[in-house]
Amino acid sequence: MQKIKSLMTRQGLKSPPESLSDLGAIESLRVPGKEEFRELREQPSDPQAEQELINSIEQVYFSMDSFDIVKYELEKLPPVLNLQELEEYRDKLKQQQAAVSKKVADLILEKQPAYVKELERVTSLQTGLQLAAVICTNGRRHLNIAKEGFTQASLGLLANQRKRQLLIGLLKSLRTIKTLQRTDVRLSEMLEEEDYPGAIQLCLECQKAASTFKHYSCISELNSKLQDTLEQIEEQLDVALSKICKNFDINHYTKVQQAYRLLGKTQTAMDQLHMHFTQAIHNTVFQVVLGYVELCSGNTDTKFQKLQYKDLCTHVTPDSYIPCLADLCKALWEVMLSYYRTMEWHEKHDSEDTPSASEGSNMGTEETNFDRGYIKKKLEHGLTRIWQDVQLKVKTYLLGTDLSIFKYDDFIFVLDIISRLMQVGEEFCGSKSEVLQESIRKQSVNYFKNYHRTRLDELRMFLENETWELCPVKSNFSILQLHEFKFMEQSRSPSVSPSKQPASTSSKTVTLFEQYCSDGNPFEIQANRKDEETEDVLASNGYESDEQEKSAYQEYDSDSDVPEELKRDYVDEQTGDAPVKSVSRETLKSRKKSDYSLNKVNAPILTNTTLNVIRLVGKYMQMMNILKPIAFDVIHFMSQLFDYYLYAIYTFFGRNDSLESTGLGLSSSRLRTTLNRIQESLIDMEVSADPTATLTAAEERKEKVPSPHLSHLVILTSGDTLYGLAERVVATESLVFLAEQFEFLQPHLDAVMPAVKKPFLQQFYSQTVSTASELRKPIYWIVAGKAIDYEQMLLLMANVKWDVKEIMSQHNIYVDALLKEFEQFNRRLNEVSKRVRIPLPVSNILWEHCIRLANRTIVEGSIQRSS
Repeated sequence: MQKIKSLMTRQGLKSPPESLSDLGAIESLRVPGKEEFRELREQPSDPQAEQELINSIEQVYFSMDSFDIVKYELEKLPPVLNLQELEEYRDKLKQQQAAVSKKVADLILEKQPAYVKELERVTSLQTGLQLAAVICTNGRRHLNIAKEGFTQASLGLLANQRKRQLLIGLLKSLRTIKTLQRTDVRLSEMLEEEDYPGAIQLCLECQKAASTFKHYSCISELNSKLQDTLEQIEEQLDVALSKICKNFDINHYTKVQQAYRLLGKTQTAMDQLHMHFTQAIHNTVFQVVLGYVELCSGNTDTKFQKLQYKDLCTHVTPDSYIPCLADLCKALWEVMLSYYRTMEWHEKHDSEDTPSASEGSNMGTEETNFDRGYIKKKLEHGLTRIWQDVQLKVKTYLLGTDLSIFKYDDFIFVLDIISRLMQVGEEFCGSKSEVLQESIRKQSVNYFKNYHRTRLDELRMFLENETWELCPVKSNFSILQLHEFKFMEQSRSPSVSPSKQPASTSSKTVTLFEQYCSDGNPFEIQANRKDEETEDVLASNGYESDEQEKSAYQEYDSDSDVPEELKRDYVDEQTGDAPVKSVSRETLKSRKKSDYSLNKVNAPILTNTTLNVIRLVGKYMQMMNILKPIAFDVIHFMSQLFDYYLYAIYTFFGRNDSLESTGLGLSSSRLRTTLNRIQESLIDMEVSADPTATLTAAEERKEKVPSPHLSHLVILTSGDTLYGLAERVVATESLVFLAEQFEFLQPHLDAVMPAVKKPFLQQFYSQTVSTASELRKPIYWIVAGKAIDYEQMLLLMANVKWDVKEIMSQHNIYVDALLKEFEQFNRRLNEVSKRVRIPLPVSNILWEHCIRLANRTIVEGSIQRSS
């Protein structure tokens, strides 16, 4: 197709699309006539042959426009022309021309409708251009009329109006800028009023407004000023946050949290809060200790302020140690209480904000929940961290002074403060206070070992100087009346197990944080640490009042009826005979008087030494109750007090080799085992230290106590006093009373004793405490063996003639002698009972021993007579 177009160009023809821009050329274009088209159509057509003819045309005919066909053909002619060849070549060119013309005619016929349509469009376009020219002419004419109709003043008025509108907008902007520049005064006022949320809200609004007018040059300086102001607000907000650590205020903390929420820095606020709490703990303890050190030193030398806290603690004097420790714990309590109330605030406000948070967008709710979860985890983790810091500070303070220099009461008071602090820590974060426990346990054990050693030496001194006189106490005497046991009245009775306590008791327990949340402090030192009540346990003369003594002796002076139970169950305790069928009223009355004289209102039998031991037990239990981790050590030392007292009673009154060799009245195997154990573990049998002894042996002897010696004022060899029966009764029964008090304290000891050490406690009670009453037999055996002359009986029995053939109406002489000995023993026993009450078990054992020894003497006499 392109070749044909090119060939048409050589022939002076142009295709319609290429000639649209030249209307003259289009008008002069020669279109083949109908005859020519008909001739061309009538010619036989062979499309393939025609295509071959077109293809046979040389390429040069289709080249550039400047190609000269005639010249080209003439140059192709040979030098010698041949007519026939020329005609043939001419016919060929004609055929080629005819093929091209026929092809062109076909194409023209094919494009004829499009050509006509395009020609019409061009004509329409020409008409439109002519119309546009008319419109432009009219417009120029109207503009000339407008120019002539409006003056320059009218256009100036419009310009001024537009300028006025612009100036009004500018005035509004300037007023806003002026207000923004004056906000710093209002911000300062709000910061002085501690209205941090309002100040931040105002500052953020000013920044937003300033961004609207950022195209003004003065606004750039204002933006910088507002940013500095916002940073200043954050600094003051951080200072306000630090005040929470020592004195928590709900309104103040609410404002601070609202301010941080406006800044979008709630997590940063929580991180800063924990840093402030840590710093508050350090600053608080340092200032408290520094104040006492400077106060006691008498000057305000700055050298103390430059010391480390650990070194500063070593300068606290013993006199100010306890008040300083109390103030230290009070200050730390304030810090922990503030943290506790901070957690309460977040728990309360999180629950209140939950419904409102659900109304917002999902993205806002997720962000709020994330912040809330972060704060909760941070606060929970901070509990342990803060308590660890508190423990370390208090531990450092405790290690700064040797606690062994304090008296027992002061040391107990220190332990009480530390115990209360550990209770605070357990309620604060559930921690068992391992750091404090380990520190105070080591110092307590060391202190208590030295204290116990001193008390054992004092006990030996008391025992060696004890005359075993009765200490008069009231009939209703109880160890709970002593100052040392007052702490047991304030706590739950240990005799009641936790499972038997009412269910409501544990549920109503109030923690220290709940008790002192709004006011007070658990570490306040009372003006008087001891109870104001005085002990009222001693009786003046064995009776609680003169009226009691008088009424006691008048009880059976009248001829009132003697109780039938007394008549029926009366047994001669001296002889152990069967009940007497006929007993006179006078005998019963005198007997009752004698019993009452012995009983003396059934007041406990104990000595001053016994009372001192009981007081020591109370002090030991105070320490154990305050510091339960050393319970085992304390109970072990308590057992040594009882062991030593028991061993002393046996050594003073129960050891008699001459009587034990007889094989009668021997101690039980359990008692002998207990005494041997005490002697091996507690008693130092060596008179002087061996210089060649090993260090281990020296340490073992250091923990032992020398065996006590009976005071020379106590006479046990006089028959008139029944060989010291009064002293023996007081000593033995005081031991039994002491054992009864240990039995009373067993539930309390069992409650505080660690589970792994409870077998020791059970063994102590089963093998030691329970054997106290067994000492009665060997101690009173000595009295029964010496008070009656059994050897005289043997001599009298040897002179008796056993070959009598008739039953005599009178007793043998040895029987009369034995009865006289019994009567004399009974009189002496009555004399002793005027000094000391003889309990019924003691009376029974004495007469039992007498009867056994009498029977043994009769048997021996019979054997000797028969042999």
